[in-house]
Amino acid sequence: QVQLVESGGGLVQPGGSLRLSCAASGSLFSINAMGWYRQEPGKQRELVARITSGGSTNYADSVKGRFTISRDNARNTVLLQMNSLKPEDTAVYYCKLEARIATLSKFYDNDYWGKGTLVTVSS
Repeated sequence: QVQLVESGGGLVQPGGSLRLSCAASGSLFSINAMGWYRQEPGKQRELVARITSGGSTNYADSVKGRFTISRDNARNTVLLQMNSLKPEDTAVYYCKLEARIATLSKFYDNDYWGKGTLVTVSS
């Protein structure tokens, strides 16, 4: 059983900042990567930012230079610092965990999603 707990969404004015946090817990052997995705009504979910266990990051072009993803490996937590927010950043933001799970007989990789947190950028 793996759980993801997200926090940090809310309402912010254009140009403002928010920080999202996602903490993973449960029966994990290791974490391959964690990331944030977002989804607007009627649109597909899209990658915002992702960070691997080795610290490599990738960002959507639309957020480069404004958003920063980081990890606290000791706490299995990923953070997304969002600055210079724009109305088009409004969406439900989902945390994704790419984990390695260990059983008595094998290892396998599995993905887990958080429930989502709403970010609204509006004046």
